Amino acid sequence: MASVHESLYFNPMMTNGVVHANVFGIKDWVTPYKISVLALLYDMTASKTTLPERRRLNKLILPLQQGPDLTLGQFLKTVEECCPQTAYAVKQRLQEMADGELKDMEYFFSTLPTPFTAFDSEAYKTSVVGLFMRHMLLAYNKLSFSQVYKLYKSLQLYYHSHYAKPADGRVSLPALVADDSDMDLTSTEDTVGDRIDREELDTPLHESELRNDNTPSSGPLSQKQAEYFLARQAYLLKNDENKALKPAALQEELNNMLKFNPDFAEAHYLNYLNSMRVQDIFLSAHCLLHYFDRLILSGNEGKSNGDEGYGRSLRYAALNLASLHCRFGHYQQADLALQEAIRIAQESNDHVCLQHCLSWLYTLEQMKGSDSTVLTEDSVKMAAHFCLPYLASLGIQSLVQQGATQGKTAHKLMDALKDTDILHWKHSLSELIEISLAQTTSIWRMYGKSTMALQQAQLLLNMSSLEQVNFGVQQNNTEAFAVALCHLAELHAEQGLYCAVSDILQHLKEQFPPHSQHAKLWMLCDLKIQFDRHMNEGKYHLAEPLVTAISALNKTEGLYRKAQVLKALNRSTEAYSVLQRLQVHCERTKCTEVVIRVMLSTAELHWESCGFSTALPLLLQALALARQHHLQSLASETILHLAFTQLMLGVPEHALSVLHEAIEPVLAHGSVMDKGRALLLTARCQMAVAGFRPNGQGQADFHLAGLAVDTLNEAAGYFSKLNCKERLRDVHYLQALLHRSLGQTSHCHKSAMLFRLLDQELQSPAPPVSMRL
Repeated sequence: MASVHESLYFNPMMTNGVVHANVFGIKDWVTPYKISVLALLYDMTASKTTLPERRRLNKLILPLQQGPDLTLGQFLKTVEECCPQTAYAVKQRLQEMADGELKDMEYFFSTLPTPFTAFDSEAYKTSVVGLFMRHMLLAYNKLSFSQVYKLYKSLQLYYHSHYAKPADGRVSLPALVADDSDMDLTSTEDTVGDRIDREELDTPLHESELRNDNTPSSGPLSQKQAEYFLARQAYLLKNDENKALKPAALQEELNNMLKFNPDFAEAHYLNYLNSMRVQDIFLSAHCLLHYFDRLILSGNEGKSNGDEGYGRSLRYAALNLASLHCRFGHYQQADLALQEAIRIAQESNDHVCLQHCLSWLYTLEQMKGSDSTVLTEDSVKMAAHFCLPYLASLGIQSLVQQGATQGKTAHKLMDALKDTDILHWKHSLSELIEISLAQTTSIWRMYGKSTMALQQAQLLLNMSSLEQVNFGVQQNNTEAFAVALCHLAELHAEQGLYCAVSDILQHLKEQFPPHSQHAKLWMLCDLKIQFDRHMNEGKYHLAEPLVTAISALNKTEGLYRKAQVLKALNRSTEAYSVLQRLQVHCERTKCTEVVIRVMLSTAELHWESCGFSTALPLLLQALALARQHHLQSLASETILHLAFTQLMLGVPEHALSVLHEAIEPVLAHGSVMDKGRALLLTARCQMAVAGFRPNGQGQADFHLAGLAVDTLNEAAGYFSKLNCKERLRDVHYLQALLHRSLGQTSHCHKSAMLFRLLDQELQSPAPPVSMRL
């Protein structure tokens, strides 16, 4: 087990691997909050704490030292979450000083064990804790008597204001900081000239409490504290948006910062990220441009790179503007910005920037629906040449996605992803590992291998991220996680496990709030699951309003669902018109899966008019297309349609032989609805082959009739799982006929009674069994 000396609290010069001697700036202020931190450090060295508690407290030290001043209640609550015993000791020590006299505070500072006064202190002289304690002791020793007295009174007010009632006239922290404004660590006297110098050198930035949006402002912050706040919020926005400030609260804080320092470039960039959360096109573009303007004006790049710093900011500003327009779907503006970035990068001979531009160029072509295979291949070659593994891997993943839609075989795609995974693990590209797993999940689902898709999704969700863990968050709110969870929800819905679906969607709603950029994924997933459930249950009046919401998120899915509802409501002419319009659109955009589904729905419309012969060419074309693109689930569904057509054309033997080809993959990977439909069709084919006639004429094969009874019982179990009452009514009707022909009177009466009950409950005429698969 690691010793306590391996922690942040005791290791010299270590904060996530990098800490410099000037980590605590010379412009910090002596405040009652800093005394609370000193009390925490004193009790950590004096008290006996367990190793896990010590480690949790060690992780807490740097944020407490560098972050904004907290109220006493928030400070104690934060410490109590790590170690209740230490929090109580700190509270007692502060109470002794606040309820006592000035000499009690002086006694605390005189007895404080430090690396410089106590040789047995566990803190190293050059560690974060050692530097902080030295800094604060030097500052305290430089204070005059009047300043020490003011500090003592501020400490009393800081402590007692936490326990004061609203009627007692609670004093907020800004007042305390204002009273302590003369306690600068660089001077023992409070002169007007020193105040002016302080304001010029380090303008304090106003900043609200980070842990609670409803608390009052914690007062002015130094430049270093403001940078810590910006870094923390930017990290949270990237990795766990729920723990960051709400968009409105963060916007208010940034406005206050920019009011005091309009040229604070990092604040403009965080403002840009915050505007992206709420899809504010104007403000996000405005803040992005201001960020690069301030970056140039600050002269940071010019000092390090000469005149090149100016041009570098310009070309990356244009590139970022292009990516922003791509995100919002402004392809023309994105293309113009991208061409500008390419032109400036070519003039400066910046090959890295040109490679980024090429990556966005093929991405833009994909978004516009053009074939960008050649551009993508060139991008991968150039990225490998310039040793840019991130861009090379992204290009390969893009090629895999294009290959999947173009009908490439699964083993070629998986081999390509395997090669990229080796690259990811070699360079610790955790984000691309997650994207690769999510992409593999999507490819297996597209091919109809639900078991493999489920395995890949679970692998992603159980993977330990390689991303550094800061601020107590994990990288679990990326698009890859959203895609994997949506696949899991759909896979569970296909098996009728709606309770599990509800839990997954609830987690998605909590992890990806409606205002976040990936919320559209679970919104569309939720609507599709609701729609399919209502359609399976025959509640078309509930499914119809969902079409509008689906169309708002995905126009193609909306049109297909609209055609499904119109067909279910027997509005065949309107459904046919929508399907034809959708087929033309999908053929133009090369959306093969939807094209096949449209063909199957069109064939079902032909069945309604007894056009079984006219449906055959459509079905054969759909089968050829599904096999060409290796879409096993769609191929199996097409075979079911072909078998049903053959059954209606009077060749049940051929239909039964065709069914044997499709029944195995359907039962292995298909949804509950597909399994029930396949078994129901198999039973009807068995009845037809056995020579069964509804009017009782002819000699039936009792062995096949018995098999049909067992098949119908299994199909009834699947339909019951989905509460599909219309299909159950058909099953009970066929069961009653079979039992009567087999002389099983009691079973016949039971099936007839179940049929009668469902028929009365549905209160709608049963469609002819011969007209529906």
